Amino acid sequence: MSVVKINVLTVPAEQRELLEKRFAARAGLVEGADGFEWFELLRPVEGTDEYFVYTRWRSEEDYQNWFNGAMRQGHQGGGDGERPKPAATGSKLMAFEVVQHATPGND
Repeated sequence: MSVVKINVLTVPAEQRELLEKRFAARAGLVEGADGFEWFELLRPVEGTDEYFVYTRWRSEEDYQNWFNGAMRQGHQGGGDGERPKPAATGSKLMAFEVVQHATPGND
């Protein structure tokens, strides 16, 4: 059964462009992970300052392997010991199991 992880990032308006550029620059880092199925960065349209980072995984084990490996390495910053300031002021991780889904053309 697939699992979905949604990281809810609180991003002030003046940091939105930076956040989106950082995600664009990391393109390809998660896509090669074993068990990875889907990624979307969802920008708020109105009424909130929360971005949703949506990932879907074949299993919880696949997600944990990526999280404890490549994801942690990717968030440690450059080799000079200097980490860039986060664009988000807060985050919360939500987890779900996929129990139903539909695609175009499903009857």
